[in-house]
Amino acid sequence: MRRATSALLACAVLCSLPAGAADCTRPVYLTLDTGHMGVAPLVAEVLQRNQVRATFFLANEPTQTGGTSLDDHWAPWWKVRAQEGHAFASHTWDHGYWQADLPDAGAGPRFRIRQTFGPDAGKTVVWTASQYCAELRRPAARLQAMAGVQMLPLFRAPGGKTSPALLKSVEQCGFRHVGWAPAGFLGDELPSDKYPNALLLERALRGVRAGDILMAHLGIWSRQDAWAPAVLEPLVQGLQARGLCFATLPEHPQYRTWVAAHPLDKD
Repeated sequence: MRRATSALLACAVLCSLPAGAADCTRPVYLTLDTGHMGVAPLVAEVLQRNQVRATFFLANEPTQTGGTSLDDHWAPWWKVRAQEGHAFASHTWDHGYWQADLPDAGAGPRFRIRQTFGPDAGKTVVWTASQYCAELRRPAARLQAMAGVQMLPLFRAPGGKTSPALLKSVEQCGFRHVGWAPAGFLGDELPSDKYPNALLLERALRGVRAGDILMAHLGIWSRQDAWAPAVLEPLVQGLQARGLCFATLPEHPQYRTWVAAHPLDKD
């Protein structure tokens, strides 16, 4: 049964690829975390126009429309992205930052988490490994309800902050962590006055190499000059002109075996 499920998942990944993606020999992997969603429509246009498939990391973040990134207002947007063949992974539900491992009190590992959004916004909470895993599964359940597609067994911790104990615990419940390459930090959360779009674009075009995982957001509250689409489209086209192509994380050599072996619906 596990082999059959893995084969079906692998087929689904391959069959969803755009024309020519199977011939992508020098891939980079564009990943986009949720944010205030103000540039999400423009990002979608750029990806569609340039035939780029990305991997979206979903959290339920406040938006410029007064709701949240996974509410009913945005559900049709996510459904269309799924139909276009993009991939999806978890970014936790309330964007909770790992702060520290705590001593084992007899019930397994515990972690101190600083919540960014939701009912505990600004508060520090203590979670067991099972509570952290439940937080990762909430975006997966919401994606299934919105778009009818399965989330990847991958996650990105807010801020990329983790510990070996956290990573080990979360892998036991089926999720593997995804960071980004040093050159793949695209800088859309940096202050505009010190890091203007032209500088971010030049730096990425110079530094990104085949195999890199790239990371940006669907809107950052603190940045004055929107990174997307000002940087996104020239970056995509510039990397393509260098002979690079775009793939999603199920095709990444570090994650493809994990993805095939750990479908989230296996339970």
